[in-house]
Amino acid sequence: MTQPPNDNNDLRPRLDDLGSEFGQRRSADQATPEVGEAQPIPQQQTFRLQLPFGQARIFWVLLALNIGIFVIPTVLQILGVRFNGIPVNDFLLLLGQKDNAAIRSGEYYRFLTSMFLHVGIFHIGFNAWALYALGPQAERIYGTGRFLALYFLAGLAGGVASYMFSPDPAVGASGAIFGLVGALAAFFYLARRVLGEVSRQQLGSLITVIMINMFIGFSSGGRIDNFAHIGGLIGGALVGWLLAPRLEIDQRLYPPQITRRNLPGGWAGALAVLALLVFLILTIQPPIQ
Repeated sequence: MTQPPNDNNDLRPRLDDLGSEFGQRRSADQATPEVGEAQPIPQQQTFRLQLPFGQARIFWVLLALNIGIFVIPTVLQILGVRFNGIPVNDFLLLLGQKDNAAIRSGEYYRFLTSMFLHVGIFHIGFNAWALYALGPQAERIYGTGRFLALYFLAGLAGGVASYMFSPDPAVGASGAIFGLVGALAAFFYLARRVLGEVSRQQLGSLITVIMINMFIGFSSGGRIDNFAHIGGLIGGALVGWLLAPRLEIDQRLYPPQITRRNLPGGWAGALAVLALLVFLILTIQPPIQ
């Protein structure tokens, strides 16, 4: 779905360039020369601006859940286990796939459960690799709490878009993963003045990824839920813009540091997106097979 994430070292050339712009630095223990005393030529001292990003841990939990929930029914299928006479491989409806008629009857939990169900090794392999590629970078940038909100709101947005426009059953984490693409694009757009060429390169890569996946989706003959992908992408970009850290260079400090601030009302905006999605779920008459 996309390329493996870049770590903080990819931003280093830009940060080193920023560091070199702030001139010479004298060590704190250097004595002030007496009047008339020959002053040594100060040496240029460089420093590196540190990115104010955190650690990535919770994405491993999401990855394990996606893989585990796929493996368990597969093992049961190999063992020939049946539930009420229904083989496991025909059991996605009971496990919680997105089904418009069932959701319309009140089974709203399917918007959540369908995000962790997959059909076939290629499906889970593709989504697991994409989450492994995108998850660490997104979690480091946004922080664990905002990353989780982003993941689930984007996944819900993808499910709602599928519910509104597609009568077909659907499963998969693709909506949430497309949401991570949209959120990373939002962050790098907002950080373009600080990160410069790095942001432009990242945005170019993300736009290419989106275009390639849209082409694959629309040329699949209806086997891929494009509405979930588009809904997740839009939802992720919107929530990502609301929750993304705003990077600034604080030149009052020496050496200058990159600081991050959050958008005032960002969490309120994310809750408003959730409220809108719930409203759509409760009021839309979905197409039903």
